[in-house]
Amino acid sequence: MTEFERWLAQDLDDRDLTAELESVKDKPEEINDRFYRDLEFGTGGLRGVIGAGTNRMNVYTVRKATQGMANYLLKHADGKPQSVAIAHDSRIKGVAFAQQSAAVLAANGIKAYLYPQLMPTPALSFAVRHLKCDAGICVTASHNPAKYNGYKAYGSDGCQVTADMADGIMNEINSLDIFADVKKLDFQEGIEKGLIEYIGEETVDAFIDSVYAENLKVDASNLELVYTPLNGSGLMCVKRILDRIGVKNVTVVPEQENPDGNFPTCPYRNPEIREALQKGLELCEKVQPDLLLATDPDCDRVGIAVNQKGEYVLMTGNEVGIMLLDFIARVKKEQGKLPAHPVAVTTIVSTDMVDPIAKEYGVELRRCLTGFKYIGDIIAELEEKEGSADSYLLGFEESYGYLSGGYVRDKDAVDGSILICQMAAYYKGKGMTLVEAMNALYEKYGYYKNDLMNFGFEGEDGMKTMNGIMDKLRNDPPAEIAGTKVTGRSDYKTSQSYGDKEGVIDLPKSNVLEYRLEDGCKLIVRPSGTEPKIKIYLSGKGATRADSEAVIQKMKDAVPALLGI
Repeated sequence: MTEFERWLAQDLDDRDLTAELESVKDKPEEINDRFYRDLEFGTGGLRGVIGAGTNRMNVYTVRKATQGMANYLLKHADGKPQSVAIAHDSRIKGVAFAQQSAAVLAANGIKAYLYPQLMPTPALSFAVRHLKCDAGICVTASHNPAKYNGYKAYGSDGCQVTADMADGIMNEINSLDIFADVKKLDFQEGIEKGLIEYIGEETVDAFIDSVYAENLKVDASNLELVYTPLNGSGLMCVKRILDRIGVKNVTVVPEQENPDGNFPTCPYRNPEIREALQKGLELCEKVQPDLLLATDPDCDRVGIAVNQKGEYVLMTGNEVGIMLLDFIARVKKEQGKLPAHPVAVTTIVSTDMVDPIAKEYGVELRRCLTGFKYIGDIIAELEEKEGSADSYLLGFEESYGYLSGGYVRDKDAVDGSILICQMAAYYKGKGMTLVEAMNALYEKYGYYKNDLMNFGFEGEDGMKTMNGIMDKLRNDPPAEIAGTKVTGRSDYKTSQSYGDKEGVIDLPKSNVLEYRLEDGCKLIVRPSGTEPKIKIYLSGKGATRADSEAVIQKMKDAVPALLGI
């Protein structure tokens, strides 16, 4: 009996899944895509298309993953009672997946704390720490298409799980039969037994208070704002925090105000993409605010568009990150609150423009792998090992993730929103927009340009193609890219650098390749950890904006040949 046949023969308690399986009985390619593998659990947890099958997000794959987490926690409990915090955003099946996760934990004698309403991902990280839980689960697919849902797993520190913990949980998951080995308890019975408890308003208030504590005491009451939560989880928390910093003139995009996992007016949910902001931009044309603010569905990323003489200019994640670092350091210096040894953190794929700005303020810049958990690890090091938590200024990713405090260990669009609004208000008080502030930084430090290319590879064949591309680039590295000599390369999987930076890389191993060119440009290749795609990060610098754009375009033109596609 095939796995498909076994599923079809089961008395599934989600009848939608049975109907789905019946509908694909005569479609072997569809069956193969649903069952050719188990949905892989990694440091990002689970993420996949909602539907029937082992390679899909459904109550059975979620229960199995949670049973694996339960087994892992109990093996490492040393006899201590275990607890897990759980949250969900507006995604389809989000409530069901969150409740079923809680029920499986309860069936294993593990206390589950569950937010009764949708909440931002950073609020889950906060709850893990605030309630002193041993782990956390956030049911979200972040900015993926509507057909996806996901399952982010967190450790007791509020960071997404480490590679070791992820491997440990995955080993437990892989040892389980998806039907026979998962312990079950009715959700309501779990509540009655005290094994499932809803997280109260006190924790929500404590999260908001912790975010507010990060504000720079800049009067933002002069700011006019259009805001969209993109039908996600950000509305309540973002509105509350904006109100506390004095931003009263906020117009919410009405079509995207309420939670809706179908995202009917938002085919793209990623604030990195202009189309995701379209409804907000249309409203801006009518309202003419200073700023458009958009948070993604799980409210850990925030994007902006700036009113520049009536036209709305989108700012990149790199631009906002370096502006925030400059702004935070500048204001703290003006206020006499800049730490003696300030530290900022960013990733290996983020802009090199951060280096001279950090140097300007005497900020130590630390770089880490892509993934905010690595920034969280450095915050923990500062706090626990180095005893200098107050040194931390800002962590940011080029993918629109920002965090200025140690109250959570994940990027936080609620925190990002207050920082951006206070920064916009600060420059407005000086008669400048954020576009003009950014241009001033370019004039001072040089025209750094960054770009990102994505190449999708769906299904089993797509995974093979991605692996083949990475193997070829690793085993037969290019001598030149876009007609420019490669002077150095780094393989983060083998932890080795060659050429201009010879030596061992002191970072966790990761499937990332970096090529450094003779003209100072840089190209990084990385398979996405959350989607079936390869990401190409391009970095260049020119004497003028046009020069930097020309350099980047030259590299973009060379990428397809480099990948062999």
